[in-house]
Amino acid sequence: MAFQPQERPPQGNAQRLTRPVVMSLPGSALDPTGHSTSPPPLPRLANAYRALEHGFDAAFGSAGNPLKQLGALGFLLLWLLVASGSILFIVLDTSAAGAYRSIASLADVPWMLGTALRGLHRYAADAFVLVMGLHIVREWLLGRYRHWRRMIWWTGVPLVGLVFVSAVGGFWLNWDRLGQYSVVATAEWLDALPFLAAPLARNFLGDASLSDRLFTLFIFIHIGVPLLAVFGLWFHIQRISLAKVFPPRPLAGSTLAVLLALALALPVHSQGPADLGSLPTTLALDWWLLFIHPLMDAPSPTTVWVLLGLAFVLLALPPFLPTATRQAVAVVYPEHCSGCARCFDDCPYSAITMVAHPNGKPGMRLAQVRADLCASCGICAGSCPSSTPFRSAEQLVTGIDMPQWPIHALRRQLVDGLRALPGPMRLVVFGCDQGARGRLDAPDVLHFKLVCAGALPPSFIEYALRAGADAVLVNGCRAGGCAFRLGQRWTEQRLTGEREPHLRQSVPHDRWDVAWTDTGDEPALAAALDALRQRCQPGAHPASEESHR
Repeated sequence: MAFQPQERPPQGNAQRLTRPVVMSLPGSALDPTGHSTSPPPLPRLANAYRALEHGFDAAFGSAGNPLKQLGALGFLLLWLLVASGSILFIVLDTSAAGAYRSIASLADVPWMLGTALRGLHRYAADAFVLVMGLHIVREWLLGRYRHWRRMIWWTGVPLVGLVFVSAVGGFWLNWDRLGQYSVVATAEWLDALPFLAAPLARNFLGDASLSDRLFTLFIFIHIGVPLLAVFGLWFHIQRISLAKVFPPRPLAGSTLAVLLALALALPVHSQGPADLGSLPTTLALDWWLLFIHPLMDAPSPTTVWVLLGLAFVLLALPPFLPTATRQAVAVVYPEHCSGCARCFDDCPYSAITMVAHPNGKPGMRLAQVRADLCASCGICAGSCPSSTPFRSAEQLVTGIDMPQWPIHALRRQLVDGLRALPGPMRLVVFGCDQGARGRLDAPDVLHFKLVCAGALPPSFIEYALRAGADAVLVNGCRAGGCAFRLGQRWTEQRLTGEREPHLRQSVPHDRWDVAWTDTGDEPALAAALDALRQRCQPGAHPASEESHR
């Protein structure tokens, strides 16, 4: 059986009830009027990346998959850099003459503690750049830079520059031959800018020209710029709620262990004291962090500036690319909003705030939707206590709902669809449109495509069983792979009773199940449905919907 709602024009935060929505039955599933998320720019590459993530799921589990924890891993590496850098700063002689000796002396610390500390700092910096690059590529491949994600993407672009400035400045503090090469190359590069009054490279004509004051500037760059990056990261995550700033403990522990192993197996050593009277001939270059210096040796410094500017323009460009039409945002109905703040707690993009209720009752609050942040995912509707289908109202109006996919339509079509199924087996599938997209067009299946699994109020499972379904399958994205960040997580917690609204424990678990599947997992989705079908043999159906009103 199939259901498709009529398209309705976008609405703002309505202050009154709307008319009932008339639903039609032409298709094979309850499909949204359009996708809330835009398709990825390169679908084949996106599918290849998802296949890679699935491989990591098999190796590490969905919760411990590092490719799904790139943002949290970035924060972990930042904390490691701050901690190790703070200790290194304590032992650093902040003078041009003593900096090299203070850092090189770490190799003499007993039990290789100094070597481990220095290596941990360096390899954490390399890993941070790697994780940052993978994070950018992942979000771009999956098309997660449009609409409500636009400002998240743009606030991340300047962080790339801040990270590299801080990383390059760290080599200068060692003041070895590599640090000398880096600072001189950077000075020559900056001298290509037309607004500098005097050449910076003249400060490095000889050891006598290097003052402790200039070395203090190096310290400021390596410490001050990271502070700007930390502020930028804080601003970067303000548009999302419950941002992960620490990965799962097993992943964090294994990451730390790998970095320490690298630090001990491949120790970081100083490459001889800096000597501005001569040019370094052979250097062990850190290509992750210092790749820009060899680039300046090939063309001119001006060319590198142009290339760098183009790179940042390209990074900032994706949100401007053509995209799918934006879906209508969530609508709040003051008459039915109790001010419970569940939608506020569950919104993945901080699009909902709680304000004073217009009825003027002391302490009464009302949800308010910020349209530019709303992802149109419907998670808020799934969290609303008034979204239960057991309410006797002829027109089911909730405290917050999606005008293009209203809860009332879902209830109505669920009842009508179950009546239309021929039987003897009647199965209901509530599927996430962002996950596996296999066609479930078997004659005994009533398939509803939701924009996100989190948009389903858990009580609909019980309602479907009472209305005549033999079994119910809830299908959502794999753990850590939700297109709306928290939809899969909230759905799982609601079904297990860890989060409100929850599915009642009295609902027989042998008659419902979940399948966490992504694009490409269609066989797993079909297998989960077959397993549920085998568990539930045809029999007499419970009372109809009308008897439970």
